[in-house]
Formats: sequence, structure tokens, C-alpha cells
Amino acid sequence: MQLRNPIIPGFYPDPSVCRVGRDFYLVTSSFEYFPGVPLFHSHDLLHWRQIGHCLTRPSQLPLEHSRPSGGIFAPTIRHHNERYYMVTTNMTHGGHFYVCADDPAGEWSEPIWIDTGLRGIDPSLLFDDDGEVYFTSTGWGQGIVQCTIDIASGEPTSEVRQIWSGTGGAWAEAPHLYKINGLYYLLLAEGGTGLGHMCTLARSESPWGPFEPCPHNPILSHRSSDLPLQATGHAELIDAGDGSWWLAFLGIRPVGAFPMTHHLGRETNLAPVQWTADGWPVVGLEGHVPAEIEIEPLPLAPWPAAPVRDDFGHTTLALCWNHLRNPQPGSWSLTGRPGHLRLQGSALTLSDVDAPAFVGRRQQHMACRATCRLLFDPANDHDEAGLTVFMNDQHHYEIAVRRTGGHRCIIMRRQIGSLRSVVAIRELPAGPVTLSMTADAASYTLSYAANDDALQPLATCETRYLSTEVAGGFTGVYIAMYATGNGQATVAPADFDWFEYEPLK
Repeated sequence: MQLRNPIIPGFYPDPSVCRVGRDFYLVTSSFEYFPGVPLFHSHDLLHWRQIGHCLTRPSQLPLEHSRPSGGIFAPTIRHHNERYYMVTTNMTHGGHFYVCADDPAGEWSEPIWIDTGLRGIDPSLLFDDDGEVYFTSTGWGQGIVQCTIDIASGEPTSEVRQIWSGTGGAWAEAPHLYKINGLYYLLLAEGGTGLGHMCTLARSESPWGPFEPCPHNPILSHRSSDLPLQATGHAELIDAGDGSWWLAFLGIRPVGAFPMTHHLGRETNLAPVQWTADGWPVVGLEGHVPAEIEIEPLPLAPWPAAPVRDDFGHTTLALCWNHLRNPQPGSWSLTGRPGHLRLQGSALTLSDVDAPAFVGRRQQHMACRATCRLLFDPANDHDEAGLTVFMNDQHHYEIAVRRTGGHRCIIMRRQIGSLRSVVAIRELPAGPVTLSMTADAASYTLSYAANDDALQPLATCETRYLSTEVAGGFTGVYIAMYATGNGQATVAPADFDWFEYEPLK
């Protein structure tokens, strides 16, 4: 059958996978969004369903004033002695830590911090046969570093040593150490997270090295190619348990003419792996992975399709929803008006590096539509609520209801760096309003409908200005409901009756 990438579309970078029997669990980076570290489950590596987050409490995940693309960097998930471990780095608060759980879909522990004396990112764990636990990470300016730790306390039990610096590419990072057939394999990413990204590999008879580079490094690279997936790297090698091996890796889908841009973020992809007679892995088609590639799959186990509409009829938010940093108390509720998501805005706006009233989900498809129904009567010229297409505090578009000169209006505003302007404004009658965003690869069209009228377009904006190439950072576009008092607390609550997200052909 044909494997079509990405297997998890949208801003889900830095995938890490562990297998327990027939169950596969996958985690990705989440940066400044809360809850943190989304957790997925699969039986076949092709179909994934989110079952939770590893970091659901502010005590696990403090994000106050995390800069855009700060917060949680690359996680690793592992299973040992009936326990699950997720190790990661909070770049804003505290550094390396891990949490553990007996049930990955349940509550995870409070953080156990790891202080090696070195700053770095991309931590990983190997539980060796002799009981040693190896903690491997990127060390700033030192390549790949490693020590052993006490898994009960996180305390280092050996000195920190550099074990490899890669093959000469920039930014050797994303290390994973595996023990396969008695040898230690060290998988890295090199070349930076842009178009030069790649995966390299080395092996040794000792976890400390010296490491012998793979003779066909890089084992995965799309640099200087015209393949639809680009910037491929930061990977996890997966033993499926049936004799087959796979590589989960991040990649982007750039669009447009030169210079191309990408706005959905770095996505999770999959490739088959074969082994040479002398024990080296070959990824995809000799290091290349087309968007569609022929595979021999595991027994297929698809999940039911995700619902298009969220009616906000439950006591908790669906797992697709995130807040921007730690939400302020009272900023959102599912009980203030049952059957609605209520947002109570504060002085904070979408342009503040803080936690405005914001409930959003990732844009996962180039062509898609997101629509919501809003009940909101602004009490003054400061109150505002609406729908935003959001990359970061300096790059976002929104269609919103607010009061201007005593009149209730619909506005479309865009912020691109320091340029901020309202590009369309129309008066609104009383009653509910439907807000909609329709996307294709190049543009967003923002539309509205008063009461039960038909949708009418208000403005169209380019996806390019929300791309990583323009906005910077490591995340991707979110589509979010929000409320703000534009410098003061809002008087009127914003009640969202429902929200729909659907991919378009």
C-alpha cells in the first residue's frame, strides 16, 4: 500500500515513539502552548489518535512569559519496568526534567529535574540491560553529551562526557541512543532545523564510544532536492516488533514560488527502514522519502474520524485545544453558560507575550475551513472577541466583534511584525455572529454572517506572512477563539456556541 505523509499533520515536531506490545505511543514538542507534550496512540504507526498530554498542570509546566517558541523543546518517551517516562526541556523555566506514569493516558507525575551542569536541549533516555540509565542530550557548544542517572531521583551517577559531535554538519542535536543486537547506535540530527536538516548515525560497542559513522551518512536528507517534504530530520528509530523497522521524523511542506515558505509548522512523518547485511539502516528510498511511498504495513487499525464540530457540551475541553501559555484563572469556562465556551478577556491582547484569553487548535491542512458561532455584545470600545489565525504575537490575523463609536461592528485586522492595521470594518446588527476562516495553500479568507444570514467575505490575507520564513520560530499556525479588553478587563463575556474544523479537498 501507499504510505502518505505526513502521518500527523500540522505543528507536531520532534516525534519520539515507544512501543509496548502492539501499542505505539508518540509525543511531540509543544513550546509555549498549554497543556504540553501531546501524546498519541497507534496500533499500526499509520493511524494516530491523541489520548492526552503529558504536562497538564502549571506545576509541571510553568510557561509565564515564555517567548514565542520558548517553553517545551523536544521530548523523548520510553517504557521500562511497567512505567512510562517522558523527558524534555523547559527552555524558559528550569531546564531538563522527566515525568512518569503507569498509564500513559492518565496523570503524569510532578517533574523530576536533571542538573548535569551543562545547558542543552533534546534529552533522551536509554535503559540498558545491566540496569544503567543513560541520559543523552545536546550540550551547547559540546556536541552530544551523556551521563548515567539515578532514575528515581534524576541525580547524575557519572561524569558528563562528550560522546560524538556528528559528521561535521551544523548543530548536532536530537540524539537517541539505542542498543540493537549488542551494539549501541546513536541517531542524530544535523544541519540546523531549516532546509539543511538531516539525520546521521553512528555505532559503537560501548555507549561511551568511540562511535563509527554510518558509511552512507546522512541516512535521511532532502537538502538540494525537489521532494515535497523538506527540512527532514529529528527522528526516532522504531522496532515494530514484527521484524519491520521504521523511522518517525519531522519535515515541512513548503509552498509558493522562490523563496518557498511553510506555515503549518514541522510535521510528523514516517518511513520504512531496511537493514544492510553489515548492520546499517537504510531509510526510505536510499535516504529519500517521497510524500507517497510503497510499504508493507502492519495490520491496519484506523481510529474513528475526529468530529468536525465541537459543541462544548462536556466538562473538559477536547484534547485538540490549547491555551497560549498558562491560562489566567477565570479566563475560560465551560460552565459559565452551559453548552458554550465562555471567554472572559483581560487587558492582555494577542500581541502581548503573555496569556490572553485564547483557546485554539492547530491548522493541520493546507486547505481547510474553521467556523464558530459567537454570542457577544461588547459593553464599550475596549471589549473584543473573535477568531484569530495566529503564528505568534507579532504575526496574526483576526476577524472580531467590537464596538466602535457606539456601533457594534465586525472588523478584520492583521499584524505583520510592527505593521498593524484594521483592513475592513462593517456594522453588525444585534444577535449572534458566525465567524469563518477558509484556507488554501496561499491565502486565508475571513468571512462572517450576522444571525442566520449567509457568510460574506470580509478580507483575504496571505499565508506567507504567517510562515516560519517571515515570522521565525519553531511552531505553526493556530486557529483560535479569543477575547481581550485591549488594555483593560472586559466587561462582557464572549460565548462561543460551537466550533467546526474540516479539511477541504
